[in-house]
Amino acid sequence: MNADERNRTVLITGAAGNLGRAVAGAFAERGANLVLVDLKNDALQSAFGAEDARRLFAPANLLDAAQVEATVQRAIGRFKRIDVLANLAGGFRMGDLVHETADETWRFLHDLNVRTMLHTVRAVVPGMLEQGSGKIVNVGAFAAQKGAARMGAYVAAKSEVIRLTETLALELREKNINVNCVLPTILDTPENRSAMPQADPRRWVSPADLANVIVFLASDAARAIHGAALPVSGLS
Repeated sequence: MNADERNRTVLITGAAGNLGRAVAGAFAERGANLVLVDLKNDALQSAFGAEDARRLFAPANLLDAAQVEATVQRAIGRFKRIDVLANLAGGFRMGDLVHETADETWRFLHDLNVRTMLHTVRAVVPGMLEQGSGKIVNVGAFAAQKGAARMGAYVAAKSEVIRLTETLALELREKNINVNCVLPTILDTPENRSAMPQADPRRWVSPADLANVIVFLASDAARAIHGAALPVSGLS
C-alpha cells in the first residue's frame, strides 16, 4: 500500500448493509478514516458498535440533498477532506412486464439507485476539485449491461449509473479525480440466501470480494483507470 493512501477519508453510503460493512472493514484495515452514512443511526451502531476517532456515524436520508450536503460538511469539519466516495446505497426490486410496471416502481428504483448517487456526487465533488484529487466508485449491476425480462426499471436505473459514471469520468479525469463503477452479480448475503433457497450461492459474489475490488479502484494502483464498468461475477 502506498504510504499516501493511509489516513485517507472515505465516505461510504449504505454503510450498515452487508456490502457497506465489508467495504468499511477493508478500508479500515488500510488505515482510513471512515464516514459511515446510512438512514438510521441505530443501524450504524448495530453494524459497527460505537464511534471512535477514525469512524464518524452520519445518519442521513440520501434523497434529501440538504441532508447530504450537511453530512459532507460535517465530515470535512471532522477529517478536513474526503478522498474517496463509495456510493454503495441502492437496491433491487423484481418488476412486471415493462408495459405493466407501475410508476411507483420506476420512481422507487431510480431514486434508490440514481438520485442517491447524484446527491452525494454533487456534495463531494466540489471539495475534491478544490483539493485536486479524489476517487469515486459507484455500484452498478452486471444485469444492467443488457435488457432483462421483468427487470426493466432496475436495469434502466443501473444502466443510468453506468452512463453517469462514464460521463463523470470524462468530466473529471483532467482534475485528477477517478470515477469508476463495479457491476456485481448476486451478492452472497443472508437475505439473498433466504429469498432464493433453491439457488447455489457458491458462484455468487461475496461482499468481501467485491469490497476488495472497490478498494482497488479507490487506490493509487488504479490511477490510470477512468470510466470503467468492471464486471464482478463471482467464482468460476
